[in-house]
Amino acid sequence: MIEITAAQIAELTQGTLTPGTDPDLLIDVAAIITDSRDARAGSLYVAKAGEAADGHDFITAAFAAGAVLTLAEREVAFDDGTPVPAVIVADSVLAMGSLAAEVVRQIRAHSPLSVIGITGSAGKTTTKDLLAGILSPLGPTVAPVGSYNGEVGVPLTVFRADQDTRYLIIEMGATKMGQIRYLGAMVRPDLGVVLGVGSAHAGEFGSIDNIAVAKGELVEALTPTGRALLNFDDGRVRAMAARSGAPVSFFSSADADVLLGAGATPGAGTLANGPASDEMVLARNVRTNADGQPEFELSFPGRSEPLHVASKLLGLHHVTNLLAAASAAHAAGATPEQIVASLNEQRASSRYRMERTDRSDGVTVINDAYNANPESMRAALRTLAELGGSGARRTWAVLGEMLELGEDSVLEHDAVGRVAVRLNISRLLVVGQGARAMHVGAVMEGSWGDESMFFPDADAAAAVLDAELAPGDIVLFKSSNGAGLRFLGDRIALPPGNSPTSSSDITSGERTA
Repeated sequence: MIEITAAQIAELTQGTLTPGTDPDLLIDVAAIITDSRDARAGSLYVAKAGEAADGHDFITAAFAAGAVLTLAEREVAFDDGTPVPAVIVADSVLAMGSLAAEVVRQIRAHSPLSVIGITGSAGKTTTKDLLAGILSPLGPTVAPVGSYNGEVGVPLTVFRADQDTRYLIIEMGATKMGQIRYLGAMVRPDLGVVLGVGSAHAGEFGSIDNIAVAKGELVEALTPTGRALLNFDDGRVRAMAARSGAPVSFFSSADADVLLGAGATPGAGTLANGPASDEMVLARNVRTNADGQPEFELSFPGRSEPLHVASKLLGLHHVTNLLAAASAAHAAGATPEQIVASLNEQRASSRYRMERTDRSDGVTVINDAYNANPESMRAALRTLAELGGSGARRTWAVLGEMLELGEDSVLEHDAVGRVAVRLNISRLLVVGQGARAMHVGAVMEGSWGDESMFFPDADAAAAVLDAELAPGDIVLFKSSNGAGLRFLGDRIALPPGNSPTSSSDITSGERTA
């Protein structure tokens, strides 16, 4: 337990106490919340203005549920006019960051702590789940819930740590320049993992090169005693080595052309023009089994014999995530044997990441609709095509909009529709006006009849799926989170009269790139 007084909170956040607030009031940082519905006895409720509501309107409700202090941007009074006990600050979110930085400082002062930051345009959540699975048996480990990876989610993750936490895993996303630099200054990562640079949020950043600049802020945040862990197979990530003041290690697939396929980053290199293969965590003979799960031989620095990885995740694109987790765990002190044993046992633990449900009637549902960009769309479609087995099973792709792609949005959606045709996906169902260019691209590429269909909303698509899905079919749901196709995926996975033989626990969280 890490406790801090109201007076200390005010000092750390450059805030002021409202009249009547006890300066010696102790707050357990694990009881800091941003949702008044989570309030319990002893909570500190952070009131912040959101897109749909203002948290200040729920301060008194939080106190009614047991909160004892609020971090707010203006004073609020109870019905009798008495001021609510509060620390008043200029910016509640920045104040949360200041408190999180103090928590990290206190843990480091108490005992050894390794902070591991993870960023990239795709795969952050899966990688942090894998890494947490490896490190948890080795020491107390804290990792984000769901996809808590922004200016609110990172402090909430830190607040779950205590003085005995050995490994603190931080997922770092961004929607603007400087955001990852800010998060890095908050938690001071010892290890920084960069997975890849894609076109997610290109509309907000202006270009994919700007995204690379933003992701590289994690590398720049490392101290000289830290270590950068970079994906050698992504040219833009590999170039970040020049921005690091810390030592650099790489992870790579020797079969990078197979791994990246149509989504390859320009400039993706091979081992021929980089560090020696015995200096990196390296996967060879990358392939998938009959169930679409990746397998490869994994080599570690200083070990002559590779170890066999047979993952239970779905899709070849997860090789990057598996390699990143292995590289970070190795740098954090885990042995190769511990790493591989864990990777071979772990399944997807966060929802809507290639989440597979086998219905009792023989239909397989793959729900990957938590996030989407052109690269991850192509990867998911390739996995679907592989599972279809060259026509042995009918394949359905239910695709929605990829948000925040900027001026290239129509072209990128058109290209995804064309890829679906080239991969011989049996049926393409495009949902939502923002994704319509996928349907147009598929038709222009040669789709005919009802092979590609456009629907204005999910209900219309559901009617076709309910009527036409048959035993043996495989259906993929993929869209950006905001497009909401994950809910249609849930609906199709659990139709009336059917029960799944496999599913995942529900988690939730914020999402940034």
